[in-house]
Amino acid sequence: MEADISSQAVGLASSADFSLMSLFIRADIVVKTVIVMLIACSIYSWAVIIEKFRLFKKINQSTEEFETKFWNSKSAESFYNNLPSSIEDPMALVFKDAMQNLLKKRSKVDLQERMTTMLETGIEKQMSKISKGYTFLATVGSTAPFIGLFGTVWGIMNSFQSIAISRNTSLAIVAPGIAEALFATALGLLAAIPAVIFYNKFNNDSILYSKRLENFSKRFLTII
Repeated sequence: MEADISSQAVGLASSADFSLMSLFIRADIVVKTVIVMLIACSIYSWAVIIEKFRLFKKINQSTEEFETKFWNSKSAESFYNNLPSSIEDPMALVFKDAMQNLLKKRSKVDLQERMTTMLETGIEKQMSKISKGYTFLATVGSTAPFIGLFGTVWGIMNSFQSIAISRNTSLAIVAPGIAEALFATALGLLAAIPAVIFYNKFNNDSILYSKRLENFSKRFLTII
C-alpha cells in the first residue's frame, strides 16, 4: 500500500508543470487577480522609471546649457527677449515666468519680496512636474509585498482545503498549490524592490535639482 502511494506521488511530481504560465493558469481567480495586478504595477513602475531616467538626463543637460548662456549674457532682459518660445527647461521656465512678472510691473516697491515669491512659486511648479509619478512608485514599493502576501495566504488556504478534501498529504499533492501561492509573493517583491530603489534615487535627484534651482534664484535676485 505504501509503495503504491509513493509511486503515485512520484508520478504526480514528475508530471507537474511548474512553469510560470502553468502556475498562473492553475491558480484560482483571486490569486490570478493578484498576479495580474502586480504585473500591471510592475510594468507601469518600469515605465515611470524609464521616463524619469530620460527626464533627468534631459534637464541636467539643458539646465547646464541654460546657466552657461545666462551668465555669459550681457543682461537678463536681453537674454529673456532672445529665449525661444518653445523652451522646456525647468530653470529657464522659472526665469521666464519671473521676468514676465518683472517686466509687467516696473515698480520697485517691494521688488525683492515680489520676485522672491515669484521664483519660489516657479520652483514649486516645476518640481511638481518633475516629481509626478513618485507617489505611484512609493505606493507600489510599500504595498506590493503585502498584496503578494495576500495572494500567497489565499493560495495556501486553497491548498489545505484540497488536502482536506483529497485526504492525501503527499508532497506531490501539496507542492503545486504552494508553488502557485509563493509565485504571488515573488511577483510582489519583484514589483516592490525596483520601485523602492528608484523612488529613493529619483527623490534624491529631485532634491539636488531643487537646490540647483534655488541657488540660481538667489544669484538671479542679486543682479536685479
